[in-house]
Amino acid sequence: MPKVTLAQNILAVNEHVAQEIRQSLSARGIRALNIMSSPGAGKTTLLERTIERLRGRLGIGVIEGDVETSADAERIEAAGAETVQINTQGTCHLEAHMIRDALAQIDLAHVDLLVIENVGNLVCPAAWDLGEDLRVVVVSTTEGDDKPAKYPQMFAISQVMIVNKLDLLPYVNYDLQKVRRQALSINPNLHIFEVSCQTGEGLEAWCDWLGTFARGV
Repeated sequence: MPKVTLAQNILAVNEHVAQEIRQSLSARGIRALNIMSSPGAGKTTLLERTIERLRGRLGIGVIEGDVETSADAERIEAAGAETVQINTQGTCHLEAHMIRDALAQIDLAHVDLLVIENVGNLVCPAAWDLGEDLRVVVVSTTEGDDKPAKYPQMFAISQVMIVNKLDLLPYVNYDLQKVRRQALSINPNLHIFEVSCQTGEGLEAWCDWLGTFARGV
């Protein structure tokens, strides 16, 4: 079988499982988001701060994807969310069947918002539907201002872009307006949030928006 056909078949199976996940979560009134970024952009810290601010307002469950270790899952559990770790053993992205299996380990009765933290990668995760309602791409001021131009597919399929580590902007060569222009030229409908997980700048706006999304408003 040609490689292209095989890849198409694999993605088709993944899409079927993703639709089952989406329908199952929707029937329970649960919204889901898939957070993606390159390594080191600050996804886990952002998630910690988000959980801390939404505690008492939303029930949050988290699926943590990583190549190895459970360090991130331990951090998220300490922040106050029920968490399941997926170790991909070298695979550069999560797949829908992994999410389906992880969901069986979460008590969904008290979950309003399911957060999937994908493997750090701006390429492979863009192709894999995980049954989410919302895709969030996180970039940071420390990783260069060329990410939308270099990885356009990730920004094209996302609904939200978060620019993280705003507190470091005075110390790095990062053109915030350039990043906004690049991202919006790829996807004019992107919601953009600029935040600092260290100072708290911008986090309330992000959490308020996310709370509204999770309630289906």
